[in-house]
Order: sequence, then C-alpha cells, then structure tokens
Amino acid sequence: MSTPESAAPETEPHRRPGLPGMTGVDHIGFTVPDLDQARRFLVDVLGCEYLYALGPYVHDDDWMSEHLDVHPRAVMQQLHFFRCGDQAVFEVFQYSAPDQRTDRPRNSDVGGHHVALYVEDMDEAVTYLTERGVTVLGQPTASSGPSSGQRWVYFLAPWGMQFELVSYPNGKAFDPQATAGGPHRRSA
Repeated sequence: MSTPESAAPETEPHRRPGLPGMTGVDHIGFTVPDLDQARRFLVDVLGCEYLYALGPYVHDDDWMSEHLDVHPRAVMQQLHFFRCGDQAVFEVFQYSAPDQRTDRPRNSDVGGHHVALYVEDMDEAVTYLTERGVTVLGQPTASSGPSSGQRWVYFLAPWGMQFELVSYPNGKAFDPQATAGGPHRRSA
C-alpha cells in the first residue's frame, strides 16, 4: 500500500511552530559613532575577540535603502566582527548618512534595546567594570517571580549604548530543568 505524497512520514521529527529551521541567534548588529572606541571597549574591557573588518560600502543607486532601510546615500564606512565568549558575535557598524540621528534610544523608546551578557559572579563583574571607569546604573537587582534566582544590572558603553549583566548560577524559578552554572549548563 502506498502513502500519498502529501502525507508526512511518521518518522519526520516534530517541528516547532514559527520560522522553519531556526536554531538560535547568529549575531547581533549595532551602530556606533567610533569603531576604534568600540573596539577598545569590546576587546579591552569586555574581553571580546576582534575577528575582522569589512567595508566601506558605498552605492550610487537605491541599494542601501532597499536592503538596509537607510538613506540611499548612506555610507557604511566599515563594520567589525567580534566574538564574545564562545557564542555571540557582534557586527558593529560605523555609518555616515545625510539623515543620521545621533541621539540614542532609551529602553522606553520604540527601538530601545540592550545586550545582556551572562557572568558567573555578578559582584566580581560589577567591581571589574567600576574599576575601569564604566558607568554602572545602580546596584545589582534580585529578580522575583519566574526569574527568581537571577541578579542583573545595566551598564553603559562609552557611546551610551546599554548593556546588562545577568547571573543565575543556581538557575531561574521558571526553568526546573536548568542546573547550577548558568544558561549553558543543563541537566542531561
């Protein structure tokens, strides 16, 4: 007996709803006013690894607006790639554009954002940042509810972008499968 072509074989793995084939975050991109300053901060303070640079990218047509939703005469002066830890890659841009805005969005603004970095020891990490002149916003806060077990604090890059430190060495309340040691360690 044959199976109709439209029927899925019983051995097909269960598919999650949403974007087909998505397995995780590949990289995070953000724009800075000065790539040299960003490189010093990301490498010398955060400990990221500089990988490579590309650019400049200049187009005389509408390629920039069609593909990147920026002014058609915007120039991507250069972009640098950084590895942070063993997984995150930052794609850091420096643009010039006729309509470029230089005010940074706050978290409460549409388009507001931050990058959260996991650390094993929150207090040691805060002390390290403070000793290097990094602006830390307040003291670490202990979360409650589903995020109970987590502590967090925001800090600012030299160009004003918000970063966050998070730590939950014994897991978070919502995730009973998590084991001690943070987000990358799970029970078998």
